Amino acid sequence: MTAITFDTQQFVETLQQGDFTETQAKALSRAIKEVQRESDLATKGDLKTEMGTLRSEMREIEQRIKVDLIKWMVGLLIAQAALLVALFNLMGAAS
Repeated sequence: MTAITFDTQQFVETLQQGDFTETQAKALSRAIKEVQRESDLATKGDLKTEMGTLRSEMREIEQRIKVDLIKWMVGLLIAQAALLVALFNLMGAAS
């Protein structure tokens, strides 16, 4: 996955402007950087890539379902025709 950038210097300066000491600001910055490094965050680009992959897989599955459905419909049509022929033969033999 793509790394998410984190400007530690700017973060420290922002905290110092909010009355954090330099030591506190740097400690918090390191802690956030460590959590960010350990977590497996997805970026927008990662999500777009995965969505594209999922859409592609869904299209493939849809195609397979269509083919299976057509096979079943043709098979049932043939079975129905054979059943009708058999019934007509039975009706003709019964007369």
